Formats: sequence, C-alpha cells, structure tokens
Amino acid sequence: MSSGQETPLVGKPPPSQLSPPCPGLGLAGVSKSGSPQAQSRHLTAQMQSFLQPLCLSLETLRRVKDRMLEAMERGLSHWTHAQATVRMLPTFIRAIPDGTERGEFLVLELGDTDLRVLLMELSGDTSQKVMVKDQHFPVTDAIVQGPGEKLFAFMATCLCEFLDGHRTRRTDFELGFSFPFSCRQTRLDQSYLISWTKRFKCPGVEGRDVVELLQSAINKQARYNIKVIAVVNDTTGTMMSCDLRAGPCEVGLVVDAGTNSCFMAEARHVEVVEESEGRMGVVTEWGSFGDNGALNDVLSPYDHQVDQGSLNPGKQRFEKMIGGLYLGEIVRHILVELFSGRTTPALLTKGLVQTKDILEITDEQVGLATAQRVLRALGLEASDQDCFIMQQVCTAVCIRAAGLCAAGLAAILSHMCRNRELTRLKTSVAVAGAVYRACSKFSQTLQQLVKQLAPECEVTLVQSEDGSGKGIAMVTAVASRLAAQRLQVNQTLALLQLSPDALGKVQALLRREMELGLKKETHAMSSVRMLPTYVCATPDGSERGDFLALDLGGTNFRVLLVQVGSREQGGVQIVSEVYSIPPNVAQGPGTQGMMDHTLPLGFTFSFPCQQTSLDQGVLLSWTKGFNASGCVGQDVVKLLREALKRRNHCALDVVAIVNDTVGTMMSCGYDDLNCEVGLIVGTGTNACYMEELRNVGTLAGEEGRMCINMEWGAFGDNGCLDAFFTPFDRQVDEVSLNPGRQRFEKLISGMYLGEIVRRILLELTAKGLLFRGRPSPKLQTPDIFQTKFLSFIESDGLALRQVCAILEELGLHVTCEDSVLVREVCQVVARRAAQLCGAAVAAVVEKIRENRGLEQLVVTVGVDGTLYKLHPHFAQQVQATVRLLAPRCSVTFLQSEDGSGKGAALIAAVACRVARHQRA
Repeated sequence: MSSGQETPLVGKPPPSQLSPPCPGLGLAGVSKSGSPQAQSRHLTAQMQSFLQPLCLSLETLRRVKDRMLEAMERGLSHWTHAQATVRMLPTFIRAIPDGTERGEFLVLELGDTDLRVLLMELSGDTSQKVMVKDQHFPVTDAIVQGPGEKLFAFMATCLCEFLDGHRTRRTDFELGFSFPFSCRQTRLDQSYLISWTKRFKCPGVEGRDVVELLQSAINKQARYNIKVIAVVNDTTGTMMSCDLRAGPCEVGLVVDAGTNSCFMAEARHVEVVEESEGRMGVVTEWGSFGDNGALNDVLSPYDHQVDQGSLNPGKQRFEKMIGGLYLGEIVRHILVELFSGRTTPALLTKGLVQTKDILEITDEQVGLATAQRVLRALGLEASDQDCFIMQQVCTAVCIRAAGLCAAGLAAILSHMCRNRELTRLKTSVAVAGAVYRACSKFSQTLQQLVKQLAPECEVTLVQSEDGSGKGIAMVTAVASRLAAQRLQVNQTLALLQLSPDALGKVQALLRREMELGLKKETHAMSSVRMLPTYVCATPDGSERGDFLALDLGGTNFRVLLVQVGSREQGGVQIVSEVYSIPPNVAQGPGTQGMMDHTLPLGFTFSFPCQQTSLDQGVLLSWTKGFNASGCVGQDVVKLLREALKRRNHCALDVVAIVNDTVGTMMSCGYDDLNCEVGLIVGTGTNACYMEELRNVGTLAGEEGRMCINMEWGAFGDNGCLDAFFTPFDRQVDEVSLNPGRQRFEKLISGMYLGEIVRRILLELTAKGLLFRGRPSPKLQTPDIFQTKFLSFIESDGLALRQVCAILEELGLHVTCEDSVLVREVCQVVARRAAQLCGAAVAAVVEKIRENRGLEQLVVTVGVDGTLYKLHPHFAQQVQATVRLLAPRCSVTFLQSEDGSGKGAALIAAVACRVARHQRA
C-alpha cells in the first residue's frame, strides 16, 4: 500500500516554465519552437479583448487580498460572524503533528458513492512512516435515501467487517470520521448536521450530533471498542497530512472541484469559541467570499454567465472562479464568444467542456493535441490556430484562478504573521486537489504570486497525496497524543490545585495557630509567632510634624524625611529620600533647617523581632536571604542607636521599631480609617492586624487593641501544613538557605514561585511533555526562572511569540504547545499562592469579626509587595478567595504607596501624638 507521503515543491521553476498573469495578451503560452508554423501564430485584437476581463494586475490581486483579510476578520469576530461571507469555522484542532504520533488509527471516510475504511499505522519517528490498509464499500441509494439510523448502522457494520477481514488482535481503536456535509462543530468530537447535500437525504439526522449517532451505532455492534475521537473536514486533513520533513505545516489548501482553505489561527482571535490559549484550526469556507458583492469589480461577463446557469446563483462566487467544477464552463462561454458564427449545439451545451481536459490543454507538451481532440468533440474545425486559441483561453482561465487563489492564500499568511507579531513567518502549505496537481501553470503561478503578495512570509507549497486518509488519521493521532499528555499534565498539576474545602482547612489551621500563638501557655507551640508590636492606635488624621523613616527591607535601604500635615496642606509628604543621612541634615543649621530640634525616627526592620516596647526589638532570625552575624538575639534599636552615636547623629530619636507589614497598615490607615490589617506579598510575605488586647496572653492588660505582627511566613514550620506540600515544594525547601523554615512563605512569596515553576517544568520535560523531552542547561540552573517571568507570561493579551521569547532566553527550543503549557504551569503556581494567601487573610478578618461580636465586619486590608501589585491576576484571586471563605466580612484591599517609609513615619507620628495626649 502507498504511504501517501508528499513531495515538497522546492526551488524556483526555470524562467521558461513561468507564466505571467495575462496569456491572452501575448505574455505567455507562446511556444519556444522555431518552426514556421509556430512563428506564424499571433493573437488577434479580438482575442485580446475577449481575454482582457480575465487579466488581473498585481495591484488588483492586492485589493482582493485586502478584501479577503477584511472578510476573515468579520468571520472571526463574535459580533459579525453570523453575517460574514467567509465563515471562519473553528475545527477544535489545537496542534499540528510533532512527529511523535504513533500507533494504529481507524479512519472512516464517507464519500458520494462509497465508504472508505482505513487502518493507518504511524511509526512515531521523524520520518513518520505510514502503513495503510483500506477497503471501499459501495453506498447504495437505499442507504442514502433511507433512515439516518440505517446509514450509521451501515457504517458501523462496515467498520467491523473491515477489522474482521484483517484479523486484528486488537479490540480497542480510536477513529477519525470524515463527514463531508455542512455541520456546526462545537468540539473536535461533536458536530451537528445542518443540511444534507449531493444525493444524501436521510431523515432524522439534521440538527443532531453525527459523532453521537456513529458512536451509538458502533456500540450496538458490541464487537470492538472503537471511540470516535474527531470529525474532520477534508481541508483540515490536507493540512495535517503534510510531510514533517517539509517543516511545520499550518495551512491547508484544496483546489479541486471546489476550493477551501484552513490554517492554525491564534485562539484568542477566534471569538466564536471560548478557548483563548494556544492555536485553533480554522476552516475559512472561502468559496463564498464575494457573495456580498466584494468581488463585483473582478467578476467577468463569463463569471456572470456561469453563475446564472449554476444551481446556486449568487452563491460561492469565489469558488466559481477557482474550483474545477466551474473552470470548464468558463472556458466554454469564452469559446462561444470567440467562435461566434461557428458555434455548434455541443458548444452551447452546458457541461460538455470538462475541467480535466482544460488542465491538460495548458500543458506545453500535449496541450495542443488535447485541444484538437476537445474541439473536434464539440463539432468545431480544430485548425492549428483554433487549437492555439483554445490553449491560450485555458491558460488564461487557470492562471486567473491561480492568481485569485494566491490572493486568498496571501491573506491567510499575512493574517498569521500579523497576529503572531512576527516580522517574518515561515511555514509550509499543504495543497491538494486535481486543479493544483494536474496543472503546472497553476502551481507555478500560485507559488510565484504568493511570494509577491505576502513578501513577509517564507512559504513552501507541499503537495498532499491523501489528505482525507492520512490527514484524518493524523488529526486523530494528534488528538490522542494531546489527550494522553493532558492526562499526565493534569496528574502533575493536580498536586497544586486546591479545592474550596482544602482552602477552608488552611483557614482553620491558621486560625488554630493564631490562637496558640496569642496564649502565653501555648505560644511556644505555634508556628505563627503572633508578636506584639506595641502599636496601639492607627492614624486619626490629627498627626503633625516632621519625622524620619529608616527602612531596612528585603532589597532596599532608605532614609526618608516625611512631613505630616493636615489633609488640606497635602497630608503626608515625603520631601527627601536618600540612601545615607546627608551632612546638611546631620551637622548644624542647613538648608533643611531642622537640626534645632530632635527628629523622631521610625525604624522599619522587616525581620522577625520580639518586641518588649515600641522602641525595643530583639532579632529572632534573619529571613529573605539575610544572614549577617552578630545580630540574632540582639536589640536592633540599641544597635542602631549605638551606630548613630558613633556617627555623632545625636539629634535623631528612635521612637519606634516598625515591621514593614505594620508600616503598610499604618500607611493605608492614614487614607482609610477602616484599615486594620496589613499584608505584604513580595519577596517574602507577612501580615498584621489589630487584636483585642484582652486576647494577647503574652502581655498584661485588658483594654484597647494592639497590632500583632503575625510572622505568618513560618506558618506550617511545625508540620501542620505538611499535607499541602508537593514534591516540588519539598525540593525547593531542601536546597534553600533555611530548610524546614518559613514553609508558608515558600508557597506564596516571589522569592520562591519561579523556582517552583522551574521544578515543575523539569518534571514535565522528563516525562516528554515539554520541549520534546530536551531541557536546556540553563533550565537546569537553580533560580534561573525568575518570579517576574510569571507576571510577564500570564499578562493578558501577551502573544505566544512573546512567551516563546522569554523561554528562548533560557536556551529552549519552544513550540506553540510548549508556550501554552508553560503559561498553564505559571497560572497554577500563582493561583495556588494567591488562594493560600486569601485563605490566610480570611482567617484574620474572621477572627477580627468574632472578636468584636459582629454579624458583618467592614474592614480594609493595606497591601504592599511586588507580587501582589505587579502580577496580572494575583490580587483578584486573593480577593475572590477571601469573599469565598469569609462571606460575613466586607473586605476592601488598598494598595500602599510606601508602607515601609511613609508607614514608619506615621507610626512615629502616632506615638508622638499618643505621648502628647498622655502628658496632657
């Protein structure tokens, strides 16, 4: 059996074979023979006038291309799809073959007069050898006119007979189904018949899913376990059958009795389907292009005559200029005009000029002999001049068809190049059909004009041998491969996907840890430190004065001069920001004019501290990659004061040590008096909130409130979250600077998410699900996949090309499918982080509500951190989780402008305000 492989048409044909667009004007088809007979041939002015309407300039073809592009856009748009002439039907094919498809697949191909059953075996290597066994079964009138149930039962019976005849040991098969009728496809394996055509009129099928009907008929046989995987258009089959050695093939073109095309579109531009990731095969149904009058200025008188004599006047106008069903009629109408006065009954009879003869007549070797035979069959004289004229007419008709086809193909290629945001597109185009295959002038003109009409595209035309056989098998094989891969991907990523119940358990666990951490007798058992900050009030708007803020955080060290005035005066203003205290502030009177009084200083120190007062804090441990010696166990305010004294900065009064989370809450609290929670999600993560003092068992006192620095990054360090850690989390933890510590932070914060993604990508690559199983050395480097990549890759509207560019920086060879999967991994990891963060926030706000005995709590959370602020979806996912888990809390999230700077100054300002009030 034939393998059905194709031969690429590579290279530019010799000049002697090229045919410019207007043969009727003496520009093509003239024999190179030097015989007197050949030299005597010439084209009359009359003939030139007859063929002039068929001669399309390059500029005209460019206009046709532009109109096709417009028609395609209308077909893709949700709003104009129903009125579009180019329907742009989604096929739900999401990928082209990658060469790894292997196994045996059944194909059922329903034709006009017979049913073809094929069993195709794919080798699964780069050469993709194909072994084919097939059998034809005649389809009788009784079947095509009988009940629909009988038709599908017939197909199922033929399948079983075919398999019985080949004595296969297998019983399980996957099947692709070619159903050549107008359908509304809603899935790869779901297609509803709109209407029968040709000789088929089976009642009870229109409006129903043909895949379901076929599957039901197969199941009733109860002999083989055959699953219908895909229903496929022959144009799509042509694209999918392309030889992999010709390079990626993402366009299919059929020029046979009719014409159609398909291509792999960016899914986000196919608005009539919900899928927005990756690519989607689209069948243009371009035969109806021009049905709205868009081609009126291109149609010739002969086209109008052909259309009027057709079964569907005014419909399929583009197809009637290109498809083989109509080329013979166009030629016949031209000959009627050319041979006026010599017409015969045969010449005036519709359908007597066959397209197969037209294609043969264009051949320079045998064309004149065929022309003579055809003319004599029409009852004409068939002189040498007559034969030559007919050859010119046939050539003109075929070249015009090739030019229009090139304009349409160029529109598809330019659309692909533009929507992928490429400067140059490289792809193969699989072409099938007798017009392309049998007419060298058509194929040569098509390739030449596509290059001129889409110069930004590098295109190889590849002739398909069995698009409806091998192609449908490949669609089925690719769908099978993707389904198997999807199963493995889902199993891997399921470890990171949290149900509402799981998130509720996290919320409950944190609530328990909070209670343990607040009680004196259980404080040491809790993984959440619940540290008192001695911040007992939030801003009330009456704070005034000049304050310094010193900020030592994860990546920055800053000193800020902050002026706090009335809201009418501008509120809080940062008037200077430096990285070291300038001499003019530290020494004597200067331009700032502030050394005549002591400046209160708030010291932001974003590491876990045990505070014994507002201005005393003992460092418990370093986090975020810090590990400076001689600091753990020391009062960091004392260390700061001693350092200031050594530098003679005695006019600075350190009134408060501030955690950046508390600073965030205070910064937002100045703008929103309901702000009683602070949240950081950046390099690290933490939260604080205003707790009732009576619940803080580690301190004396019953009245009022105190801000508690939760240090929730360590949540789970006691093992309470072990059930939620995946193998990827454990790998990240084991190689970190602090194994076994800050476990919750390692699930959420920006310092670790990129590394979690990298570990998952390595796992998927090892399973052959990514990058063809070949990781790059860079991808194997720890921490190379930065968390900022997650934000870039998940950005809405980011084209796959840009995702590919990010991955290619890591030395990876990336396909479209790889980019989609990497984006999915990023989404899963970031979503889990956001949901865990939201569950934790829900635990906090619910505790505040219960503390105060409220039916409904209104509270604001002040938020800072690059992950929360810059990731395109993190904030929304946090908020959605809080709404889900804390429905009795109305929570507003307010982003902080400068929690660690402005917030520290405000804490100092509030401390001074409270001190003044106590002295009064």
